[in-house]
Amino acid sequence: MARKLIVEADGGSRGNPGPAGYGAVVLDPATGEALAEAAEFIGTATNNVAEYKGLLAGLRAAHALDPQATVHVRMDSKLVVEQMSGRWKIKHPDMKPLAAEAKTVFPVDQVSYEWIPREKNKHADRLANEAMDAGKNGKQWEPRDSRAALATAGAPARSAAARAADRAAEAAETGEQAPAAPPLGWGAPDLGVPATFVLLRHGETALTPEKRFSGSGGTDPELSAAGRRQAEATAAALAARGTIQAVVSSPLRRCRETADAVAARLGLDVRVEDGLRETDFGAWEGLTFAEVRERFPEDLDAWLGSVKAAPTGGGESFAATARRVAVARDKLLARYAGRTVLLVTHVTPIKTLVRLALGAPPESLFRMELSAASLSAVAYYADGNASLRLLNDTSHLR
Repeated sequence: MARKLIVEADGGSRGNPGPAGYGAVVLDPATGEALAEAAEFIGTATNNVAEYKGLLAGLRAAHALDPQATVHVRMDSKLVVEQMSGRWKIKHPDMKPLAAEAKTVFPVDQVSYEWIPREKNKHADRLANEAMDAGKNGKQWEPRDSRAALATAGAPARSAAARAADRAAEAAETGEQAPAAPPLGWGAPDLGVPATFVLLRHGETALTPEKRFSGSGGTDPELSAAGRRQAEATAAALAARGTIQAVVSSPLRRCRETADAVAARLGLDVRVEDGLRETDFGAWEGLTFAEVRERFPEDLDAWLGSVKAAPTGGGESFAATARRVAVARDKLLARYAGRTVLLVTHVTPIKTLVRLALGAPPESLFRMELSAASLSAVAYYADGNASLRLLNDTSHLR
C-alpha cells in the first residue's frame, strides 16, 4: 500500500505585488507530525504566484520523502485548489508554467486537492511570513527545527555548521569577510542553561551477550543478573555525580528495571515515554545477525542499504524510528528546558539522538558502538544547536 502524505502550503505578498514568500509543510496523516518544511522569500510577486510556489515546494518536499506516496494537498487558496483540480481554467501567464510544473512532480492520479479555511492553514502561513520577514531583513529563511525542516524544497535539512561553511565559501569568492560562526559546542551568554539528556542504555538481558535482535516486538526480556549489577553500578555513579534532575524511561521492561534502580537511588520518580522504545525488528526478533543473514538475505541487504527498509514481517524502519524519536526528543525538550535528564532507552534511539545532534548521515547508525549500561550525553541549546558531550562511557562499570 502506498504511503500517504499531507501537504499544506501557502504564499503571501505584502503589496500584491510586493515582497513575497511561501511556506509549505509535509505532514504524517496518522500522527500530524511535521516531516518536512520549506519556505523562501521570492522577491516581488503576487499572492497567487507565491501560493503556487508554495505548492511546488510542498510537492517537491513530499517527493523527496517518498516518490511513490499518495499526496493530499490542503490550501486556503481557492484559486490554486480549483485550478489544480481542473475545475477552473488557468488564464494568467505567470501561473500557467507554475501549474504545469506542479503537475510534473507526481503523477496526476497520486495527488488530490482540498480547500481549507485560513485558520486551519496556520503552519504554512507561519512559514510564509517567516520567509517574508527574513527577506525584509536581507536574510535567508532558516528552519527552527532541523528534524522536520528542509532548507529548500526537496533538499535535506542542513546543520548550522554547514550553512556557516557555505557563507564562508561565498565570502571567499566575493572577497568579503564572512561573519564569525559560533564554535560548535559553545553558546552565546544569552542562550541560558542547555537541556542535557544523559542517555543510558539499559543493562544486559539474556539476549545481549549473544547479540540477538531485541526490539519492541519481541519477548520484552527482563534484566539478567549481570544487567541488574550494571544498573546498580550506574545508579551509584549517577548518585555520586548528583546532576540528574529527572528520569525518563522507555516502556520496555529492561529499561524500566534499569531506570527504577537509578531513580530509587536518586529519590526520583520515573516518567515513561513511549517514543523511546526500541525499533520493532519484526520476524528478526530473537535472532542473531548470522541467522537473519541465512533466513532473510535479501531483506537484510535492503535493510543495510536503506534506512527506509523495514525488517521482515512488519518491522519498523530506522527512518520511522528516527521520526518517532525526534518527536519524543522535542516533547522532552519542551518539558525539561534547562534541566539535566536521564533517558533510559535502547541502542537505536540513543544512536539516533546522537546522529541528529551531529547532523550525521543515516549510515552513521552502523558506525557507533554502544555497550550495555553505557552513558552518552547531548546538550541542547536555545538557538537549536546541539552538542555531543559523551559517547559510550562505561567507566562506571569498571
